[in-house]
Amino acid sequence: MTTPRDTPASRRVRANGDGTVYQRKDRRWEAAGYVLAPGNTRKRIRVYGTTRKEALAKLTEKIAASNRGLPTPSAQGSLAAYLTYWLDAVAVHQLRENTHTRYTAIARLYLIPGLGRKKLAKLTAKDVRTWLNQLRTTCQCCTRGLDTARDQPLCCAAGNCCSKRLSPLTLAYVHSVLKSALEHAVREEEIPRNVARNVRTGTSRPRRFEPLTAEEARTFLITTSGHRLQQLFELALHTGLRKGELLGLRWEDLDLAGGTASIRRTLQRTNSGGLTTLPTKTKSSERRIALPTPCLRSLTQHRDRQRKEREAAGTGWKDSGYVFTSPDGAPIEGSTLTRHFNTLLRRAGLRRIRFHDLRHSAATLLLEQGVELVVIKELLGHAHIGVTATVYAHVRLRLQRDAIDLLGRALRNPAETTCKHDDGDEPPLVGSFVR
Repeated sequence: MTTPRDTPASRRVRANGDGTVYQRKDRRWEAAGYVLAPGNTRKRIRVYGTTRKEALAKLTEKIAASNRGLPTPSAQGSLAAYLTYWLDAVAVHQLRENTHTRYTAIARLYLIPGLGRKKLAKLTAKDVRTWLNQLRTTCQCCTRGLDTARDQPLCCAAGNCCSKRLSPLTLAYVHSVLKSALEHAVREEEIPRNVARNVRTGTSRPRRFEPLTAEEARTFLITTSGHRLQQLFELALHTGLRKGELLGLRWEDLDLAGGTASIRRTLQRTNSGGLTTLPTKTKSSERRIALPTPCLRSLTQHRDRQRKEREAAGTGWKDSGYVFTSPDGAPIEGSTLTRHFNTLLRRAGLRRIRFHDLRHSAATLLLEQGVELVVIKELLGHAHIGVTATVYAHVRLRLQRDAIDLLGRALRNPAETTCKHDDGDEPPLVGSFVR
C-alpha cells in the first residue's frame, strides 16, 4: 500500500483549485491552474521554474491575485491591463507606499494614455522610442487640459501655448517605470524580452542644488537661535540627516552620554496611514552616527525644555516618544517643518533653498574640510560610495583644482620666484594649509 509520502512529487494529488505541478522532459517544472481573466472569464495559465518550489510559488502568486479579483492579463492583452495588474498585485507588495503612489501616477498620466492600447506581446522598441520622443516634445498643459480646468484660461486653452514639457529627469523616471513593469513580465515569461531596455533616453543631468556656504550656514544657525526647533536645524547641518530621519528620531535612539545616534526609521505622511513611521530609505540608511559636541549640549537643553512642556500640558500631552514634537507632544508634519525653515531663511536674508539642501550643505562643507569620501558616505547613509562620488562630483573637481594649483606653486622654479618677488609683483611663498 502506497502512502502520499511514497508518491512522487510530480504525481501528488493537490486540492481542487490549487492547480497541477509536474516535471517536464526538459527537466523544468511546470505549474498550471485557472485564474481570473479580463472580461470576467477564467483561463488556464502555465508557469515554469527550475525547481518545483519555484514553479509552485509563481502559480500560487497568480492564484492569490485572482482570488482578490485581479484579472491576470496575457501577452495578448493590452499593456494597460498588464500595468494595472502589475501595480495592484505585484508592485504594491515590493515598493514603499509613496513610491507605489508615484508609479501609479506615472502609469495613469503617461504610460496608459500613450501606450495602453498596445498589445503586450506586440510592443516593440520602436513603439517605445516613438512614444518617448513624442512625450519629450509635447506640451503637457495642452495634452492633459491643465489650463481648461481653470476658471479663466491663461495659456493653452486661450490659444497661447505655454510649451510645458517634461523635464529630462521626469522623462527618465517614466521610462524606468515602464522598464520595471516589463521586466516583471519577462520574469513571468509573458514576453521573451524587455523591449524598453533597448531604448536609450540619454543621460539626464542630475538636479542642481545650491548648498549653503560656510558663511551662510553660520548666519542660518545664528538666526535659529531661540527658535523652538533650533536643535533640529543644528542637527541637520552638522550631520546631514534627512527630514524624515530627523522627525523620526526617538529619545531611545540617542545616547547622549556616548555621543551617538541610531537612525532606525523615518517619519512620513502616506495616503493610507497618514503620518506614520516607515523603515529607512535603504538598508544602508539604517546606521549609527556620532554626534558633535555642540549638538549634545543643545539636545540636553531641548530634553529639559520638552520635560517642562509635558508638565505644562498635563493630561493633554501626547506621549509620542519623538525627540522633536509639537508643543503638545504630537509628531511634526514635514510640511510644518518646511514652513518654519522657509521663515528662518527669510529672516536670515538668505536665498531660498530646499530643506534637503541642508543635507547637501553638510556634505559639501565636510568635503571642503578634507574629510574622506568614505566617511561622508557612512554619515549620509548612502548605499554605495559611487552615489556620494557622483552627487558631489563638482565639489571634488574644485578641490582637485585647488590641490593642483598648490602643487604647481610647490614645483615652481625658485629662481623665477625670487625674480618675481624682487619685482614686487607677488608676495613671497609661505606655508599653506592643505585641506
